Amino acid sequence: MEFLSHPVTLQVIEKAFSYPDFVRFTEQLVTENRTTGANQSQAYLDYTRMCLQRMNRWNKTAKVSSKMAQLIESIREPQIWLVITEAWCGDGAQSIPYMAKLEELNPLISLRIIMRDEYPEIMDAYLTNGARSIPKLIAFTQDLKVELFMWGPKPSYLMNRHKEYKHDAKGLPYSAFLEEIHLWYAKNKNHDLESELFPLIESTLLP
Repeated sequence: MEFLSHPVTLQVIEKAFSYPDFVRFTEQLVTENRTTGANQSQAYLDYTRMCLQRMNRWNKTAKVSSKMAQLIESIREPQIWLVITEAWCGDGAQSIPYMAKLEELNPLISLRIIMRDEYPEIMDAYLTNGARSIPKLIAFTQDLKVELFMWGPKPSYLMNRHKEYKHDAKGLPYSAFLEEIHLWYAKNKNHDLESELFPLIESTLLP
């Protein structure tokens, strides 16, 4: 058996959700008034409901630029895009639908989704500044022997804004901070996400 420098296996990929299956799974969770992970508080149930609404909205409205579409269509070797998230993850609900739009443009891309708390060994291999921040996108070659690129858990602007808030909230309640973040996502329309993913995807292309 060949040594892998990461804990992602083909068995994990086979068990993972496709994006449509993940949306249906989230719909089921909302119907049953539960969510993924150990925290089943009302707040997390509400987050999950909002995540479903946001995914459904982006499924209808997310746009891919012609430049990005050309890049995606130029991929000639199969790629597996693995996303680590949870059903209650607000940043995931804002970003993963756009990734799914990219997958739709090229059958060589396989977007697969796993839950963070079900695969702690995978999450711990892809920490962000020591934290289990999600969503995290890791792209692999089809045989999983090469990591092509990583992205996450959110666009750089929001990473910096979150860092500023943690350092000095300036009296802003966390609920108001979250509203600010999701308003930014709505106005940005995946522009920053696309801008950050473009060079990462471009780097995977053969010269």
